[in-house]
Amino acid sequence: MKQRSRSCSAFSLAEVTLALGVAAFALIAVMGMLPVGLKVQQASVQQTTANEIMAAILNDLRADVVLPPGQASKELDSGFGLHGHWALVAVPDTLFFTNDGTQTGSVAQGTAPPAPAGAVFRAKITYLFPPTATTSVANVTITWPAQVDPTTGNPAGSVGTYIAVNR
Repeated sequence: MKQRSRSCSAFSLAEVTLALGVAAFALIAVMGMLPVGLKVQQASVQQTTANEIMAAILNDLRADVVLPPGQASKELDSGFGLHGHWALVAVPDTLFFTNDGTQTGSVAQGTAPPAPAGAVFRAKITYLFPPTATTSVANVTITWPAQVDPTTGNPAGSVGTYIAVNR
């Protein structure tokens, strides 16, 4: 009869220690990247919300039409209360929005008002001079955080655009 030799295969303690060291190094590298990833994700969410606010303001400005005489205006039914401000050329409007994009506070004309509690975004609509009988131009800028006035401070982020509205 033949005898079979039994061979046991296993990892040595040095191999296990080396494998654990490599895995720990990789895990520490991944964990070190988490704060950076979370910061980028938060900035992306704020950028997206600011762009949604921008689109809502632009839609509201496009809805501001000059109606024929005798036709009733529905400007107070919806929107941000920007209707009719085209006549007040070069007087900016300032709106404030919460983190979910809902308006807080009211339309403020002229000097930059302080941000109300809970405001995250500041929208500044500057009407450019001179408007014509059929076209008006506005510069819309959204900045965050709302507490930082973009004319005197350095906001964390901003988006802006110009809009020409046929009225």
